[in-house]
Amino acid sequence: MAAAPRARPEDFFTAEEWRSLTARSSWRGVWLVAHCWGVIGAAMLAGIAWPWTVPLVVPIVGARQLGLFVLMHDAAHASLHRHRGLNDWIGHWLCAPALRDYRPYHLQHHRFVQQREDPDLVLSAPFPITRASMWRKVVRDLSGQTFYRQRFGHIAAGIRARAAGESAWRAFGREIAKDRRFLVGNGLGFLAFAAAGVWWAWLLMWLLPMATWLPLVSRVRNIAEHALVAQDEPDPLRQARTTHAGWLERALVAPYWVNYHCEHHMFTSLPCWNLPRAHRLLQRRGVTAKMEVQPGYIRLLKRAAAAQPA
Repeated sequence: MAAAPRARPEDFFTAEEWRSLTARSSWRGVWLVAHCWGVIGAAMLAGIAWPWTVPLVVPIVGARQLGLFVLMHDAAHASLHRHRGLNDWIGHWLCAPALRDYRPYHLQHHRFVQQREDPDLVLSAPFPITRASMWRKVVRDLSGQTFYRQRFGHIAAGIRARAAGESAWRAFGREIAKDRRFLVGNGLGFLAFAAAGVWWAWLLMWLLPMATWLPLVSRVRNIAEHALVAQDEPDPLRQARTTHAGWLERALVAPYWVNYHCEHHMFTSLPCWNLPRAHRLLQRRGVTAKMEVQPGYIRLLKRAAAAQPA
């Protein structure tokens, strides 16, 4: 199948605006990564000093863990730093070590967005679902079931596959190898916090957000971006969705302008910090009225959970 139709920048921006919007920076991406880790560190220090704040720290840290993935996503588009080598190093070592595997997967998503070849189509195709189904997903996310299945489900699958033959067992071994960095990194983190006498802080304010809030907001992000968008949509202004986010949603659900997803799909070379400016320019010219834009996450989730029970 042919690639999904693309928006042409010259139809929406002047040459000067486009040069400014697509300009790479040597410091903005670095600052955002530092900001993300700074928020995580400050929140954890607050939780150590005042343990009663831990329930608030969990969603703050979980949202910034998503923020690290969002910034890695920018690195996958070579937008995080002007120098390509530094861009990839920062994205891999300071954001998420999945960058090398994620980039080809994600670029295929952009090329075939909402088409049969889109590897992310499975995330959006089931919607709308019933309200009961949505609540079951929320419970699985917040109870850690989603995290366990995504992170360790292949271990159980590999054990079951061992009976199928040695080749299946070797494949299982390769999957286990992918977890080594996760296990080693978290083990070292736990030991460092234990050496400081606050071992519980790593468990409650790093692993707990990763196992609960991060799966939930990742699901909300996936729903917001492409759920209820028509498959094989020919209009590049409606292949993805922008969702308006207030300050609380930006803090706990949609960090680093990830909510401007329609603009991102229309113009994939824009760094994340320029997406709000692109939105304002498009709005000034009346283009956003033709785009897939929703006023907020709550209203969108209600639409996504509007199917009638069978």
